[in-house]
Amino acid sequence: MSGKNPMELLIPGEGGIARAAEILVGGGLVALPTETVYGLAARADSAEAVAKIYAAKGRPDFNPLIVHVSDRAQAEQLAVFDDRARDLAERFWPGPLTMVLPLREGAPVTRAVTAGLPTIGLRHPSHRVMRAVLEQTGLPLAAPSANRSEEISPTRAEHVTTSLAEDCPAVLDAGASQAGLESTIVALRDNGEWSLLRPGPITKETLVRILGPETQVENAGIEAPGQLARHYSPGKPMRLDAQEVAQDEFCIGFGEMEGDCNLSASGDLNEAAARLYECLHLAASATQPRIAVAPIPDSEVGRAINDRLSRAAGES
Repeated sequence: MSGKNPMELLIPGEGGIARAAEILVGGGLVALPTETVYGLAARADSAEAVAKIYAAKGRPDFNPLIVHVSDRAQAEQLAVFDDRARDLAERFWPGPLTMVLPLREGAPVTRAVTAGLPTIGLRHPSHRVMRAVLEQTGLPLAAPSANRSEEISPTRAEHVTTSLAEDCPAVLDAGASQAGLESTIVALRDNGEWSLLRPGPITKETLVRILGPETQVENAGIEAPGQLARHYSPGKPMRLDAQEVAQDEFCIGFGEMEGDCNLSASGDLNEAAARLYECLHLAASATQPRIAVAPIPDSEVGRAINDRLSRAAGES
């Protein structure tokens, strides 16, 4: 019999936000809503608190965490911003953009957050509940997705409770996430070059228009979350770009390919992104032992969807 307490379900409002802040300031974990997915948050300046994230998720300690900040001023206490970083922050913060920047000397974060790297991933989220918690704690918060490592990311509080159960003390339930895909991650390098580390709601095409051509870095290793070859897994064999579906396959459809769960009947890629993890959760719990996924156009947000699907299928 487990000695852990059951997960505490918090409702947005002054009481729920205050309770979440109290747990976080005390070094505990809280699953918090963001506009992308639910994050498993802990204060980023505490090695003990951050260690609880790695333990709850079963996450390898070489995989760095994204740190969420309340504003750009707090971000600049943690990282060195150049003109490009300030421009991107002005354009896309608060919102689903994470920037990997040089770690500022003496930054008040534990090395466990950066996995010992000389860089740090920062995001200023737009979700009103997450922002309220950040403001009430006054702390930068490390917050990877609130699920077991390699499993499907959570877009609802019930996904968190199913995946983490008693390993997460509390979840602040604010309903379904809006974007449904994790943030875009861009690395801005000292030499003026940049790389897209994880596609997301802010597209590569948009970044190229602002920053110029992307530079691919050979053998850079893991610089940010979402780069492991296997991630977002539903725990079943999954076939992508399926034109036909077998009887023993749960079909995730798109457009005219209806399926058991359709990402977007109208072929809208933004709607498909918002519904991706919901459909993967349904597929994981379905009776069919395998999954087939309809073809998704590999452009704009479709590139991010296909990135998640290929990692879920273990094809990266």
